Amino acid sequence: MTGKTAIVGDGDSITVFKAAGVAAFAAEDESAAKEVLRKIAKDYQIIFLTEELARPLESFLKRFDEELYPVVLSIPSGKGSTGHGKELLKSAMERALGVDILFHGN
Repeated sequence: MTGKTAIVGDGDSITVFKAAGVAAFAAEDESAAKEVLRKIAKDYQIIFLTEELARPLESFLKRFDEELYPVVLSIPSGKGSTGHGKELLKSAMERALGVDILFHGN
């Protein structure tokens, strides 16, 4: 599993990643995304997940926080950012460091 990266998202959002050689898995809704994540979690170290799918799967994704791999990162889709990825990063920093050093309350 050395350095394998994947993306899970709607077809339009994953196209660019696919062109760059990243393993791409289409999922049009959260139940499809959950199923894909279950199947690929043991095979990939980094999994990008579009924000529209990550937000409703937040409690499901917590299971990955307890393991070293995979690291599941929420990214904007082709439709733009909902701010969910930024919220997750801010929360993780505050848990790890006890303070928000990047966003300063924004």
